[in-house]
Amino acid sequence: MKKTSLIIFAVMSSFCLGFAYKTIITKQTDNQAKMIKVTGIGGIFFKCKDPGKVRAWYLKHLGVNTNQYGAVFEWRQGADTTKKGFTQWSPFAEKTKYFEPSEKDFMINYRVGNLEALVVELKKEGVTITDTIETFDYGKFVHIMDIEGNKVELWEPNDLEYEKSGNQLGFKTTK
Repeated sequence: MKKTSLIIFAVMSSFCLGFAYKTIITKQTDNQAKMIKVTGIGGIFFKCKDPGKVRAWYLKHLGVNTNQYGAVFEWRQGADTTKKGFTQWSPFAEKTKYFEPSEKDFMINYRVGNLEALVVELKKEGVTITDTIETFDYGKFVHIMDIEGNKVELWEPNDLEYEKSGNQLGFKTTK
């Protein structure tokens, strides 16, 4: 009888410990999955002397479908190839203030999964957030500064609305 009780106790203890371990690991994995950080490049922005001439040059010589803002590159998302994704390419005037407080001639836009949660995390980590989250039909945006003083734009995209806006404006994508 003692042997049977001991075996039942051992089996039950193993089950409880296994369940507790699985619960702890699953919670950590779920939290990590919820905190999606950068998922890709959303855009590349750079300063130049004459954005119009630069756009025309890229259209003529490299076949980039440009518009008044630059160009949009269309691609398929790796996790679900039925979904489109977009990357913006934009030449800015040399004197633009959009990159401030950075003094650099470029800015990179990163696509992110959950901008609001990411901003909370970045604040905890001491990252400089230069503005507040702005929301548009085609996504949410905020700007941060990296360790080298580069202004970085973070974008939580709504690709369906982004595509719809481009279509309404008559913009062609580069595929």
